[in-house]
Order: sequence, then C-alpha cells, then structure tokens
Amino acid sequence: MNAAEEGRQQLDAVSVLNARRTLLQLLARAGVWSGDAEELIGLVEAGALALAHTEITESTENAARTESTGSTENVAGTAGAAGAAGAAGAAGAENAVVGEGRRAVPAEKAETYASGRLDGRRAVADELADIAERTLRHAIAPDPTVASPDDRSPVGRAEVERAKVAVTPLYLSYTAVSDLDPDATEQVLTAVLGTMSPRQRAGYAGRLTEFASAHRARLERLYAEYGPGSAIAIHGRYSLVHSPTSVAVLERLAVAPSALHEEWDAAELPPAWLDGLTTAWGSAA
Repeated sequence: MNAAEEGRQQLDAVSVLNARRTLLQLLARAGVWSGDAEELIGLVEAGALALAHTEITESTENAARTESTGSTENVAGTAGAAGAAGAAGAAGAENAVVGEGRRAVPAEKAETYASGRLDGRRAVADELADIAERTLRHAIAPDPTVASPDDRSPVGRAEVERAKVAVTPLYLSYTAVSDLDPDATEQVLTAVLGTMSPRQRAGYAGRLTEFASAHRARLERLYAEYGPGSAIAIHGRYSLVHSPTSVAVLERLAVAPSALHEEWDAAELPPAWLDGLTTAWGSAA
C-alpha cells in the first residue's frame, strides 16, 4: 500500500448499509412509501456508478491521447538524435527507467506498460458500466406483468414526482408561476410518462433538459406570447401553456406524438389543451 492509498477513506459495507437504512427510515417518517424510497435510492446508486464510469472512460481516453502524442514525439526525437547518440547512448538506454508514479518501468518496456495500464482502466470502466446497468434494472424493476423495463408499464407515484421536479425549474426559467389546477398537472404528467418505458422515465429529466436547451429561443417566444403575463387567459384553449407540464408535453409531441395522443385520450384530458399547445408551438417557430 502506498501513501496515496493510505490517505484514502472508503466506507465499509456495514457503514454504507447503515446510511441507506437511515435514509429509508427518515423518508418513511416523512410519509414516503418504502417502494418509492427504494426506487429513488436505487436510481441515485445507479447514477453514481454511471457517472464514475463516464469519468474513468474520459480520463482513460485523455491518457490514451497523451500516450499517443508522447510516443510520436519520442520517435521523432530518437530519429533526430540517433547519429549523435552513438554506442554509449545505446548502452545507457539499456539501464534507463521511466518514472510511473512511485514505480519505475524499464525504458524499453514503457510502451507495453502504458498500453497495459490503459487496457486495465478500460476493463474497470466496462465492469462499472455493467454494475450500473444491473443496479438500474433493479431500481426500475417493472410490474410483474411487464416483460422488460424497456416496455411501457403503469406510471408510479414517484415517477410523477420526479417529473414535477424536472419540469418546474425549466418552466420557471421561461415564465412565472402558474395557477393551473395541481390535479391537472398530475394527470397530464401521468399521460406524458405513460408514453415511456421505466428505463426512459428514469432518464427523462436529462432528456427534458436537452429538449429545453435545444429549443430555448422558441420556448421563450411561446411563453411570452401565450403564457402567464400575456393577454391569453389561463382558462381556455391555451390553458396548458400556463402549466409547467407544457414543457414535457411539447417534448413528447416532438418525439412520440402518436403515443401521447393515445395516453391523452385514455386519461380523458381535454383535447383542446393539446390542440392549443400544438398551435402555440407552431406559431412560435
């Protein structure tokens, strides 16, 4: 064990489990159903693993580019100095070492060691990706009647709450708070989420953010003309523009319009809301 390893503090399995159980108990006292709490914690765990995989992959590829650049420079330098080095330089190279952290690698084996180190980091990253995938599958374990987490299934309460947390700040970045009925918000989000599989719902916050970023100027025009503070009344054809759910509905209209109409009709939501939002979106283009 080197000095760096001695300085690291890693939680043991018992302490991690203790923290997890403590969080579950605190959430239970706050009225969060145990199944919802387990799902949320599982998503955080899967996300932490996925982010670690991304970080290792990126650092490994950066290291690979650095190694490649260094090898090219060394080849060029060796070719230019070959005539001057002579036999003495060749003899000295046999005993040369290349520093690698706190270890020493024979110069003639430096490239092999570097390649092996990169391969090892890639293997660790691949294993992390597999663990992250298994953790995600466990967290979003579908309804027993659903064959796969990639199939559509009934929408859970925690999924609706996660969608609310995702859409609200996006909506407020364009306009003011809305007074639309909260019950309508839940019904609309349930219809929106019904177009997706559990796996897609797990990553929906990221997808919404990408959509809002890609269409920011158009969304600004839409809410300025039809949203809170405009001359358009909250009750009527354009009611949905006064709701944070409008961001989610617009994303689904762009990606899965047929599935959205199907879920919308099944939920018996007002067709005029969907028509009005579609019209407003078209005029803001």
